[in-house]
Amino acid sequence: MKREYLQLDGAAGSLMEISKLHPVGYEEVVRIKREDGKTEVGQVIKIDDDKATIQVFGDNLGLSTQSVALRFEARPFEIPLSKDILGRVFNGIGEPIDGGGPIYGDHFYNINGRPINPVARKYPRNFIRTGVSSIDGLMTLIRGQKLPIFSGSGLPHNELAAQIVRQARISEGEGEFSIVFAAIGVKHDEGDFFQEAFKEAGVFQHVAMYINYADDPIMERLIVPKCALTAAEYLAYEEHRHVLVIMTDITSYGEALREVSSAREEIPSRKGYPGHLYSDLAMLYERAGMIKGIEGSVTLIPILTMPNDDITHPIADLTGYITEGQIVLSRDLNQSNIYPPINILPSLSRLMKDGIGEGYTREDHGDLSSQLFASYSKVQEVRALAQIIGADDLSEKDQKTLAFGRAFEEQFLTQDKHEDRSIEETLDLAWKLLELLPEEDLDRIDPILKEKYLRKGEENGQ
Repeated sequence: MKREYLQLDGAAGSLMEISKLHPVGYEEVVRIKREDGKTEVGQVIKIDDDKATIQVFGDNLGLSTQSVALRFEARPFEIPLSKDILGRVFNGIGEPIDGGGPIYGDHFYNINGRPINPVARKYPRNFIRTGVSSIDGLMTLIRGQKLPIFSGSGLPHNELAAQIVRQARISEGEGEFSIVFAAIGVKHDEGDFFQEAFKEAGVFQHVAMYINYADDPIMERLIVPKCALTAAEYLAYEEHRHVLVIMTDITSYGEALREVSSAREEIPSRKGYPGHLYSDLAMLYERAGMIKGIEGSVTLIPILTMPNDDITHPIADLTGYITEGQIVLSRDLNQSNIYPPINILPSLSRLMKDGIGEGYTREDHGDLSSQLFASYSKVQEVRALAQIIGADDLSEKDQKTLAFGRAFEEQFLTQDKHEDRSIEETLDLAWKLLELLPEEDLDRIDPILKEKYLRKGEENGQ
């Protein structure tokens, strides 16, 4: 039952307090009508007997406690959804901002989602091809996986995100594929960059965008990822599509959570973040997955910028506990003009082994990936030795290792922002690079696979 109140006990920042209430629900939606006729949306965030604290998606500057009307909606925060959301742009609370009119759907969906019963979860299989060799070859993205990108300020994570959206594909005949893109606390020029990039690539009609700009209310930053994930769940489980969700920047979400927590006077934890940061992140990340008996999947790539490139920062640290691997961008590689500057050694995909190989990618993928990791790790050891004794004094074998490292970075890791490599091109390129090393060093590859693939170039006179 909806009820309206005409007086507040107090208002500070984006928080309102009101007492002598009828029984209200936690996270119940509140409509606030100001004296100037402007209407805002709020949510109940704290209940104490007949008192409640309301978080407004905006601020209360100039608001009089005597000149406001609050209407309790007796429902959680919901958004209308239909397949018409594809090709559209929405703000942080799911309202269209592209001039295309409202979304009309048969149902409204609770943005807090419905937890997936662990028993009903289907183990992620099959890969999503991104067209980026370092990802597809070495930290393969599996459908239903949570694979974050750890970046730093000034690194090209936005360009990489746009490239993944442009190029991401599933295998032919495996259903519809869509993308939900959530931008959290971005500048206006960044929002424009993503929209233009998707339109120029001709993929905009397959993308639903949810954008919270830096000058939008900070509370919206806590809502926009939930709106995006709700849209993804609808497309996956009701429209039976395979959905890739990309979010940038989760650090902005964490900062907003810290600011709101401080306003609520909650006890801070590490670096001032609330103690419930882990559970808040988990409630977002764990909405990715697949459900038994339902065609469709939600795959999540959250992007977060690590302050001072600190991978032990609370947001990066907790994200690593919850997700199934990480893609780490390197400032050193970026300064060497390598794009995408993915540092493969601390990067991994924990579900990769179950979605590659014969029947998924190619029979040699697993061994090839393991060998590339081992060989590139050896490159770092030889480079450290060269700094001590000088490159000219290295053995012939170590010289070959250095040559492999340079070629690996210049040919395998490096590719154009619009270069879309197939998985076959990626694997063939890896074999070509391994020919630079002595065959006895390729000890992680099955001899049968070496016989089949390694000598292909020699037979063709390459």
